[in-house]
Amino acid sequence: MTDAVIFGNVDIVFGDNPEKALALVDQGKTRDEIGAETGLVLGVAGASLAVKEGEILVLMGLSGSGKSTLLRAVNGLAPVVRGNVSVRTANGNVDPYRASPKALRDLRMHTVSMVFQQFGLLPWRTVAENVGFGLELAGVPEAERAKTVAEQLALVNLAKWADRKVNELSGGMQQRVGLARAFATGAPILLMDEPFSALDPLIRTRLQDELLEFQSRLKKTILFVSHDLDEAFRIGNRIAIMEGGRIIQCGTPQEIVQNPADQYVTDFVQNMNPINMLTAKDIMAAGLDAPTNQGTVAGTAKPETPLIEILDALSRHPGTIGVVDNGAVIGTISSQDVVNGLTRHRRRG
Repeated sequence: MTDAVIFGNVDIVFGDNPEKALALVDQGKTRDEIGAETGLVLGVAGASLAVKEGEILVLMGLSGSGKSTLLRAVNGLAPVVRGNVSVRTANGNVDPYRASPKALRDLRMHTVSMVFQQFGLLPWRTVAENVGFGLELAGVPEAERAKTVAEQLALVNLAKWADRKVNELSGGMQQRVGLARAFATGAPILLMDEPFSALDPLIRTRLQDELLEFQSRLKKTILFVSHDLDEAFRIGNRIAIMEGGRIIQCGTPQEIVQNPADQYVTDFVQNMNPINMLTAKDIMAAGLDAPTNQGTVAGTAKPETPLIEILDALSRHPGTIGVVDNGAVIGTISSQDVVNGLTRHRRRG
């Protein structure tokens, strides 16, 4: 799979003469130590990460961890003082910090689109005019613009609101306008900076579902910033956990829960609910570890069957689930295996 965005040992520092901080970064000094010694603010230190085409990669961490700062490096909006940023475009890879003004403008207009936490809509314009704003700036003819806007409003189920002012819409609907505007540009890469965090929990969950549904059709590359662990694990193909400007661990939700890189990550995942991301393969007793006395067989499952479906089967037919791959039983799942799988990360903590 092709890399859409590559961060190569990126350091981001805020303040005058940022080079003063680099030697301290190389010594492994913390953000607070660097700030105390230089008066500079370390945004990101030594970040190396590749984002695959078509995946949702979530940058997550506590407030001030550097996730939003790293996100903004993709389109050249953060003060990168060392390292490389490479963004795949229709004309080849572009580093926004070494690109010509025209190449940077093209990158921002045609390759990368942003969705903001506070929507970033123009209240004096209609919904349709907001969705088409980026196309208008790009000089797209009115007829073509209207066709694209209509398509995107239909995608987010807002067609009948096209002529309304955006301040007549609810918060969730306004954020869908923001999504439609990002989709309308045709940009293959979306940068989403905590886009749902200002919304009520029920609306936030609904928009997460809608984003996943849009993604199943559009196959965008999405770099998504969140401080919410459940949100990250719900929508992310992979998650990069940041702390103090550094990437502590990057992996799939299952990899992070089962093999946390350090105590910080362990503490992070300890209180999460793993039920929505574990699969049969994650919790089964495999091979020689599977008990020989299986009792009642409650059914079979594939390795990728979600745990929630396993629980449903066991609740209706108590016994043991056989996990089958390519016609062969590779493991079994009992009620005790489910309990062990759900509590494994807490026991590690």
